[in-house]
Amino acid sequence: MDILQTYLAPGIYFVATPIGTARDITLRALDILASADVIAAEDTRTARHLMQIHGVALGDRPLIAYHDHSAPAVRDKLVAMAAGGQSVACVSEAGTPMVADPGFPLARAAVEAGVAVHAAPGPSALLAALTVSGLASDRVLFAGFPPAQGGARTTMLRDLADIQATLVLYESPKRVARLLAEMAGVFGPDRPAAVCRELTKRFEEVVRGPLGDLAQDFAERSVKGEIVVLVGRGAPKAASEEDLKAALTEALKGASMKDAVAEVTERLKLPRRQVYQAALKLEGKG
Repeated sequence: MDILQTYLAPGIYFVATPIGTARDITLRALDILASADVIAAEDTRTARHLMQIHGVALGDRPLIAYHDHSAPAVRDKLVAMAAGGQSVACVSEAGTPMVADPGFPLARAAVEAGVAVHAAPGPSALLAALTVSGLASDRVLFAGFPPAQGGARTTMLRDLADIQATLVLYESPKRVARLLAEMAGVFGPDRPAAVCRELTKRFEEVVRGPLGDLAQDFAERSVKGEIVVLVGRGAPKAASEEDLKAALTEALKGASMKDAVAEVTERLKLPRRQVYQAALKLEGKG
């Protein structure tokens, strides 16, 4: 396979790298890695090894460590390099930069400095897990890593409980059993869920089932590897009388009673008769 060394316009290039199988890298990613003036990597050893696998020579180009613990001066240096006319390729340890990694502060700083920002899309544990989970993909919320502190984690889960979307979280194998047990308690044991482990790797595993069953399963086993936890949406929260009144008040401002009733009935998933009676009461006709 020929890796093209081509001219790259100045800017920051966020390059997705494999989450497991090295051959998942894209041809464009390899071209950028071969051509960039500077390479910034969350893990320089991983980046160097990936380039060696695919025959991309680093040569005398700088390979700069850029991760969560890097000083702000490192980020500023990368932005200054791009502003000065160089092309900077930024790669995470695995997956798509900007997803649960230090890419966001760099992208924000580049945008604020008027530096061009480019994406070279490719592997993503988030999308790979969603693909194999069997859960709905029409509305998805990525919640990242839950807090390690118990109180903050409980607050986060309570905030997520009523969101009508498939929830996606990353978690450490050492804490996944605890997370599943807490989710079963907050979300309910019957919520559909999936635990995806070591995606695209030799020991890939996808375990699907109700949260209660998954919590019990993982409480009795020790696991290793990168883990993605997905939770399907639960039953919609029933609208209160206050919710109904507020929705009707807003809808009636710009629509007829008939149209307002139809809109609120659909939005709150309530019986039409209940919504109609409430509308009559608001209009002083009931």
